[in-house]
Amino acid sequence: MGSLEKAKEELRSMVLNTAFFGAWFLTFLAIKNLILAEYRIGPTGITAALIAALVLAKVVLMLERVELGSLVQGRPAWCEVAIRTLLYAIGALIVMLLEKSFEARHEAGGFIKALAGVLHHRDIPHVLANSLSVTGAFLIFNAKSVVRRYLGTGTLFRMFTQPMPDPLGMNRC
Repeated sequence: MGSLEKAKEELRSMVLNTAFFGAWFLTFLAIKNLILAEYRIGPTGITAALIAALVLAKVVLMLERVELGSLVQGRPAWCEVAIRTLLYAIGALIVMLLEKSFEARHEAGGFIKALAGVLHHRDIPHVLANSLSVTGAFLIFNAKSVVRRYLGTGTLFRMFTQPMPDPLGMNRC
């Protein structure tokens, strides 16, 4: 595969993954905004959700290339899905906590003090809710990646876009 084909495939993967994470985050954001509307709190950042989807899509593309070796070798596919999801989720939670610490550094009197008290920050439920949402996205993404590797690229898409075969030879409506 030439470098132009590799670049096209990378761009295609990036667009598809961004669309996946974007749809996931926008759905989560819609649910969050509907809940906040009960308390007369205005909508929150669509732009941030889309930027997060773009960044996450690129990070996951890079992490997919990391081999887990003996951790998953000879084990069922769910082990790789579970391990990758756990590792990605821990990484995302750490990044979110660091981001919250950076935002609170002025209130706390410095980054280190903010980092030390990040679990007591007023926005920690928001961080944990976002972390759970991202973990769900990682779980589905990792499961899809394992299925795609097993079935081959494009098979899963074709399975959901083409008519299903009629196993009994009857046409049903």
